[in-house]
Amino acid sequence: MPLALVTFRAKMKHMKHTPFCRIALLVLALTSSTASRAQDAPTENTLIEYPVLWQQTAAEYRALCYQAFNAATLQLQSLPKKKLRKGQLAIVTDLDETILDNSYYEAQQIKDGAEYSDAAWKRWTNKSAATAVPGAVAFLQLAASKGVTIFYISNRDTTEVTSTVTNLKQLGLPDADKEHCLFLTNKSSKEARRNKVSAKYEIVMLLGDNLNDFNTAFEKKSIADRLIETDKVTADWGRKFIVLPNVMYGEWMKAIYEYKNGLTPQQKKNIRTELLNGY
Repeated sequence: MPLALVTFRAKMKHMKHTPFCRIALLVLALTSSTASRAQDAPTENTLIEYPVLWQQTAAEYRALCYQAFNAATLQLQSLPKKKLRKGQLAIVTDLDETILDNSYYEAQQIKDGAEYSDAAWKRWTNKSAATAVPGAVAFLQLAASKGVTIFYISNRDTTEVTSTVTNLKQLGLPDADKEHCLFLTNKSSKEARRNKVSAKYEIVMLLGDNLNDFNTAFEKKSIADRLIETDKVTADWGRKFIVLPNVMYGEWMKAIYEYKNGLTPQQKKNIRTELLNGY
């Protein structure tokens, strides 16, 4: 029972149970019940706490990253030497949660009790302080040493290119310059930017934490359709398409809510509960 209600009832012992007092007690009880129900619907900030802790503390997260880059290395080493000597090969990679670890931003938002905002995100990227996803630097350096060009296709805003390039250089990543950073302009889809790369290079591998990083077939699709499209390219996973783990955010979350904006925490909770498959 809420403390306010306990205190109120204690005071009532010293008062006559008039109709007014009974009504006041009922109103307080209803108010307390409503507040309790509101607390049952966690905010996005609360929901992300475990995912952020997993990325920052779980050895399993590191193992999955190393596993992804080990698979990428095997594919790189299997490329014909004739192709490598000829050049004009490229790897297209996403940045956030694929090459750069931004869990620090998410952790700070939780500590501040704040939800995501463009301004707060920009303050973070301006710091150029993201660390590398485990295994990322060694893999991309190896690819560059074999003559493969790296393109970073990200939906960071174009105003973040300079701070991002600084971050990439600090981490020792290859092709860390504005020419190889293709950032968001007016469309979130990365297809046009991938096509720009493929016009001059043969893309031998794509890396990402979101299936939109690989193909337009996954964009704004339902949960069922995303699963179907994933199964259609079974042979590409771990070969041409290298997926990095990200349980903090992504297209998969948007699909849960059917890409609807403005849902209340309670509405979101209802949707999540409905989607859970128990026994």
